[in-house]
Amino acid sequence: MSKESYGICCCFLRSYKFGAAKAPQEIKELFKLYSENGVMSVDHLQRFMKEVQGEGEVTIDDVEAVIMEEIGKHRHLHPLRRKNLNIEAFFQYLISDINSPLPSPSQVHQDMAAPLSHYFIYTGHNSYLTGNQLSSNCSDVPIKDALLRGVRVIELDMWPNSTKDNVHVLHGGTLTKPVELLTCLKSIKEHAFVTSEYPVILTLEDHLSPDLQAVVAKMVTEIFGDLLFTSKSESYPEFPSPELLKKRIIISTKPPKEYLESKGVKVVPNHNPKGSNLLEENGWGTEVDIKATFEELYKKCDPEDAESLDEDISEDEDDNLKQKVDPEYKNLIAIRARKRKGGVKDWFHDDPTTATRISLREQNLENAVIRHGADVIRFTRRNLLRIFPKGSRVDSSNYNPLIGWMHGAQLIAFNMQGHGRPLWLMQGLFRANGGCGYVKKPDFLLQDGLDNEVFDPKKELPVKQTLKIKIFMGEGWHLDFKHTHFDQYSPPDFYVKVGIAGVPADSLMRKTKIIEDDWIPTWNEEFEFSLTVPELALLRIEVHEYDMSEKDDFGGQTCLPVSELRSGIRAVPLHDRKGDKYKSVKLLARFEFV
Repeated sequence: MSKESYGICCCFLRSYKFGAAKAPQEIKELFKLYSENGVMSVDHLQRFMKEVQGEGEVTIDDVEAVIMEEIGKHRHLHPLRRKNLNIEAFFQYLISDINSPLPSPSQVHQDMAAPLSHYFIYTGHNSYLTGNQLSSNCSDVPIKDALLRGVRVIELDMWPNSTKDNVHVLHGGTLTKPVELLTCLKSIKEHAFVTSEYPVILTLEDHLSPDLQAVVAKMVTEIFGDLLFTSKSESYPEFPSPELLKKRIIISTKPPKEYLESKGVKVVPNHNPKGSNLLEENGWGTEVDIKATFEELYKKCDPEDAESLDEDISEDEDDNLKQKVDPEYKNLIAIRARKRKGGVKDWFHDDPTTATRISLREQNLENAVIRHGADVIRFTRRNLLRIFPKGSRVDSSNYNPLIGWMHGAQLIAFNMQGHGRPLWLMQGLFRANGGCGYVKKPDFLLQDGLDNEVFDPKKELPVKQTLKIKIFMGEGWHLDFKHTHFDQYSPPDFYVKVGIAGVPADSLMRKTKIIEDDWIPTWNEEFEFSLTVPELALLRIEVHEYDMSEKDDFGGQTCLPVSELRSGIRAVPLHDRKGDKYKSVKLLARFEFV
């Protein structure tokens, strides 16, 4: 056992004893129940994994592999170095990375042969920005990072360069510093299928003349070659499947008709030079409260608003400025986006002969679902719906993705360079299905129920499943943080917030007691969550470090799809604000479905 010292004034030090993590009492009792004479054999561990962990298909070979891996890491904990575990080795197995709360090894397991419209798709917004929306650099680096995280939809805004002889990527009308389109396309080709072999969709915002469209067509064709998916038909009744489109790159944009040559770029002054730091000042991001969101929408939105929402300026250009379109460029567009016309009811008109894509700002979707929620869901069974952030999110923050998911929207476009709770939910959903970037939508979003009812996320439904969670303990902060990171004068005071993000009836957050002055806190607290729609439920876990005088410090977070959560005692790895997994920080928790 070692000691840590903290200064309490210029002349005095306070010392705290610090030891290794030890098995909680319940783990000791389970070990005693599933062992003999202080030793857990292969047969004992197999019985434990079947009866407690719910791994009914586990074989003796699987168990031996687990034990041999643990022996390799902790030989000093094993009696006679045989294929047996003592209590210390058993505990180390439980809190190791191989005892994941999600299926391990991670692999695609859902049906991937349905049309694209049947999947939630991991979608980026302004994928080339390194920071805020007004003045940050444009680069291929965030595109690479997004693809390596499993993002499948990359957005590029294409503008003429200063001499109008080449194409830059930048956020138009701002002070963002451009990057060449060529650089972005090469990076996409190099990293598109490193993490996932399922298709990458490029959503292009086109501000180019026909001659520059021709330059883009040549560039895209030469760089992507056989990876590029093109369609001989300008329309089809339904989209191809992710399985059919494996390792293909798909171009999606509106059929190019307008070119605003007479309209110059209007630079938006940066009234908030600290915009890129807003999220850093609030490490948690906005609290995601779906109940409050719906209540607020009904308070602020006049029913008539949903019938007369404005067109989005960036998506809909002046029909009077039409020129010829480069045919080669037009032929590259495999997923054509439809221009919105008329009122909300017209937006979600479903033409059975043509599958299409439309885009809405986040607030337009929020208003539309109040009176037209069923129309939105029916539309998204065959067509793609893309939602993107409102223009005021200059700090690259994000919005609540649950509203879109609950209504079948596949393309919830997020600023991946930011962080905060909405992005953690996005990362959580796409940990499902092997992290391939495509998650099959629940059947109730794809077909009518009894009496031709369409799913209503606000409707009170019977409880389908109850999730019981026991938070035992946590460890690893002392390895990943300096000993004065949380508090200059003592060890940290950790507590855990745990809960569900989902339909309004299921959304709830609870928290443990605070454990003072302990790098390896033990809570032993149990929580129960009733789930009416577990198919859309995400388990949220956050660790806070209590600070009496200031805001509580960030201690880690994770978000997990309930539909893939494994029962039993599991080691839950925690992630930093951006979603990168800490090397050592994790919780030990037990999950039970009743």
